[in-house]
Amino acid sequence: MAIIPQISLFRWEDDIESLGDLERLKLVLDYLPDEELMQILERERKNGRDDYPVRAMWNGFLAGVVFQHPSIASLLRELRRNVQLRYVCGFDHIDNVPEAYNYSRFIANLLKHQAILDQIFQTLVRRVMKLLPRFGKRLAMDSKYIKSFAGRANKNKMQDGRRETDADLGMKKYHGVHEDGTTWEKVVKCFGFKLHLIVDATYELPVCYRVTAASASDVTEGHKLVDQLADEQPEMIEACKYLSADKGYDDSKLINKLMAPEFGIKPVIDTRQMWQDEKERPLPGHQDVYYNEKGEVACYDNAGVKRTMSCDGYESSRNCLRKKCPVKAYGIKCPSYGQCPHQGGIRIPLSTNPRIFTAVDRSSYKFDREYDFRTSVERVNSRLDVSFGFEQHTIRGKKKMMMRSSLALIVMLTLAIGRIEQKQEELIRSLVKS
Repeated sequence: MAIIPQISLFRWEDDIESLGDLERLKLVLDYLPDEELMQILERERKNGRDDYPVRAMWNGFLAGVVFQHPSIASLLRELRRNVQLRYVCGFDHIDNVPEAYNYSRFIANLLKHQAILDQIFQTLVRRVMKLLPRFGKRLAMDSKYIKSFAGRANKNKMQDGRRETDADLGMKKYHGVHEDGTTWEKVVKCFGFKLHLIVDATYELPVCYRVTAASASDVTEGHKLVDQLADEQPEMIEACKYLSADKGYDDSKLINKLMAPEFGIKPVIDTRQMWQDEKERPLPGHQDVYYNEKGEVACYDNAGVKRTMSCDGYESSRNCLRKKCPVKAYGIKCPSYGQCPHQGGIRIPLSTNPRIFTAVDRSSYKFDREYDFRTSVERVNSRLDVSFGFEQHTIRGKKKMMMRSSLALIVMLTLAIGRIEQKQEELIRSLVKS
């Protein structure tokens, strides 16, 4: 007979290493600056019944975020099953695990304090800035659809806490060209909400966010995000050098805003195809020089032969791009070189066309390198879906979606701070590894 010695169920409480997967929750509870929120919730409870302490309820709610529980019912089943989880959260016995209606009341109270959650998020961003010197130097911006648990709009617009009255239908169209020259179009629809996000592109951590209905414009919300970041984190605006985004944010007003002295950020934003059948346009002030929508500049010799001019950098004192003669740049021959007025190169003011000519030359290798950082925000969005359960959830209403998004981003930042403080910088981006 194989006899297994009786093990002690409570030896682990003095040893954090034996917590295993619960170590992630312990990191969040240890490094989350939530004391102000706890004191407010406790004052609001006053002399009411304290069968389920506020701090234990809050810790359990955070556990649902950390461990990707799609619903309160799923979280409560785990609390009743897992004695270690109950201990870490503050429920000392299975009989002390709350019911679903207790959490419904707790969430209703928590929804009143979204401003405190926003302050916690901003405090965490400032904390990460102090811990990571390069944090905020490169930023990336994007949005993602989050479906409402309700599949469609409710005809009854009276709010009752459960009926979906905030979500609407959003739609995105994607266009492209196949290798054989044929065009393709893809339409993505979503009934729900849209999370607009700015992240640090180096460490892939959030720095600013907004939640809107799904139909909200990316460009409009992009303006608001930049203004919001400047208001919440002015030090980051001073430190930021580049902001990358996809063609959904291709807007001359947004580009000019980023380049303005109060921001001083170089935009790295892809261009939309808006010229239709027009392939190139003459460059004002330069004879026989043309440019296309990708920012490529070319000159024509007397025989009508086209040659692409080389990138020669950005001149900040004149706010213009420099282009070098292809003869000097590539060592090629040109029959018009001796009489060409552009043999010494040309300068193109960014005001010529702010969409096309930006401080980081669109036709340069540097633009490609900086634009690659945009994928960081896509990876953050993917983690929200996979590691925080936004693909499968039971959320209706903008307030609840805002709170759920805030908590996910707060947990993401808190885990990163915990990793840094414990000298585990290689696990900053890890949301599931112990």
